[in-house]
Amino acid sequence: MNLPIEKKSESISKLEEVIKTLELEITEIEHKLFPFEQSLRNAIADLLVEERELTILYKKQKKAKKLKRLAQKRKGKNYKESIGIIPLKKKTTEKEIETLRERKRLYKEAMLFVHPDKFSMEENEQEKANEITTKLIEIYRLGTFEELQNYHAHIFSGNTVVKLKEIPSKIQVRADNEYLKQEIERLKIQLKTLLEKYTYKVLTTYKKPMSFVDELTAYYNDRIFKLKKRTRTK
Repeated sequence: MNLPIEKKSESISKLEEVIKTLELEITEIEHKLFPFEQSLRNAIADLLVEERELTILYKKQKKAKKLKRLAQKRKGKNYKESIGIIPLKKKTTEKEIETLRERKRLYKEAMLFVHPDKFSMEENEQEKANEITTKLIEIYRLGTFEELQNYHAHIFSGNTVVKLKEIPSKIQVRADNEYLKQEIERLKIQLKTLLEKYTYKVLTTYKKPMSFVDELTAYYNDRIFKLKKRTRTK
């Protein structure tokens, strides 16, 4: 059932307010957490480099041993080359082809109306259009079909930061709100991930957070010791 315009606008405003609150909380955490993590990395930079180099060496040696064992097996009389499973090429269905066509159509249609060039005479609007097109490209390339449908609806709903020119009646728009709800869920996951990071717990619970460097030093020294034993050659 379609909501009255007033109610729909109020609903959208509330969703946008939730998004702003989540974005603000995420930004505040990142501004505290990222410099702290960088300080930790700087404090153990030499250990990180050494651990990385030994890890690469260990993987190379492991691969070389595997190839050596295979070469020895091939010399045996009873050795038979493993054919392995040949993966069957997946056939693209009509539904998938139609979805790809619709993805391209939605993308082109939205881009036609929000491309920054359409707002070349309005500097503020052009900057906003840049933000929208950047998000549109990201969803088109990496998002799901449903995400693209929702963002398309959001663009043509008239609730974006950019005021669109006259929209032809032939453009069919799905119900708005879905993109905003989807964005809220994404931001909630992003916030949860930040809050659950061990470094964030250190930052917020340790009296002296930088003392965590001692724990990291002990961990990497132990890992480096074990990697040196594994990569030692006779």
